[in-house]
Amino acid sequence: MWDIHQAYIDGAFVPVQGSERLEIVNPATEQVIGTVTLANRDDAKRAIDAANRAQPGLAGSTKAQRIEMLKRLEAAVLARTDQICEATIEEYGGPLARSQWVSNYASQCFASTARMLQDYVFERRLGDATVVMEPVGVAGLIAPWNSTAGSICSKLASAIAAGCASVVKPSELGPLQAQVVTEALHDAGLPAGVVNVLLGRGGDVGDEISTSPGIAKISFTGSTQTGKLIARAGLDTMKRVSLALSGKSATVILDDADMAAVLPMALNAAFMNNGQACVAGTRLLIPNVHMTQAIERLQAMVAAMRVGDPRDAATAVGPLASKAQFERVQHFIRRGLAQGATLVAGGEGRPDGLDKGWFVRPTVFAGVRNDMDIAREEIFGPVLSVIGYDDEDEAVAIANDSVYGLQAYVFSSQPTRALGVASRLRAGTVLVNRITPELIAPFGGVKQSGIGREFGIFGMEAFLEPKTIAIPNGLVQPRQAA
Repeated sequence: MWDIHQAYIDGAFVPVQGSERLEIVNPATEQVIGTVTLANRDDAKRAIDAANRAQPGLAGSTKAQRIEMLKRLEAAVLARTDQICEATIEEYGGPLARSQWVSNYASQCFASTARMLQDYVFERRLGDATVVMEPVGVAGLIAPWNSTAGSICSKLASAIAAGCASVVKPSELGPLQAQVVTEALHDAGLPAGVVNVLLGRGGDVGDEISTSPGIAKISFTGSTQTGKLIARAGLDTMKRVSLALSGKSATVILDDADMAAVLPMALNAAFMNNGQACVAGTRLLIPNVHMTQAIERLQAMVAAMRVGDPRDAATAVGPLASKAQFERVQHFIRRGLAQGATLVAGGEGRPDGLDKGWFVRPTVFAGVRNDMDIAREEIFGPVLSVIGYDDEDEAVAIANDSVYGLQAYVFSSQPTRALGVASRLRAGTVLVNRITPELIAPFGGVKQSGIGREFGIFGMEAFLEPKTIAIPNGLVQPRQAA
């Protein structure tokens, strides 16, 4: 049984001052596997104060010193890869392959950022001015429950590379992953206060981070609704914000694509991470001339899909993270039926043979109109809406007819044609003939899918502010951080 009752503040694990306790439940068995005591606003203030004490030293560190910190973090997190994987399966129900990927990605974030930082130029000469890229200040890093370990590490890597001390608030729904990662961060031996981690509610800990003048920058990943609240809360102190928010990604299969080859990828894009992914391609656009064939293939693939024990390597879809998420998905399945979509696979309730755990039937709807709730709302579960179209222009129009614009997918046997469609889609990322992202390229959304970018150079620069110092040409030469 887990008993988590500490926050990590100023280089040490300390008892939280909060008193609210939550049960930690294994979503595959519905068994209680531990408890967590949440931090409160006073704990958040302590963490913010610690980060501000550490900020001058980190801001004044050299590039070489930051690279060394990132390498120490990489090694410490790498040493706990198996524990991160186990925590992801136990508390979240992540399928084995996905949990292994996430646990490896956590340490890779620090390695790739260290490589990027090696060649980054912090000072540039523009006309008569020297432009200095300076750390924005103490950062609040808010990580979601569907990608706790990976989000903590990717955000933290960028913040440290830029020279920003951080207060990290993982979702209170991901305490096991947060605990294992935090223990690894402690093992890295960074200066006290550079990293502070505490679990708490958005209404007190999150609000303190969002409103405190001691926080200069917020990097948040989560729902659009919560992102708007954070942006509004930070307005009085003019916080810089990066918001990676909800999505309703379109997968566009063009009429020249090989259906047998691309439909399995499209289904994986929709059902990745048990369907609990902001980048999930849950609107599948298929040419009407190929619709009958495509539906038959999708039915067969879903019928063969293993749903169950996330520890089983053959499992494709594990449980949803919580009872609340299970009920949300059931609601949208009922809405799809009520609004006239055709159920071709799945449906309400648990899969046959599973009477415990928050397992849902992987569900595919055909005959979906783009104005239906299942095509408009982010469901966050394995529910796929198949939408037909007649020509390329109509496909682009349907894909863009969404308040969201996080990610999209395009499949075609002609790369040039696919690139042409990709250029017309309003999304922060478009993956062409692939479903794996490029993790050093910028990630983020347009429209209500967010503001700003994460990962790589763009992710680090979100934690930097350019300062212009105008000096007569030739008097001062640019200098690179040591």
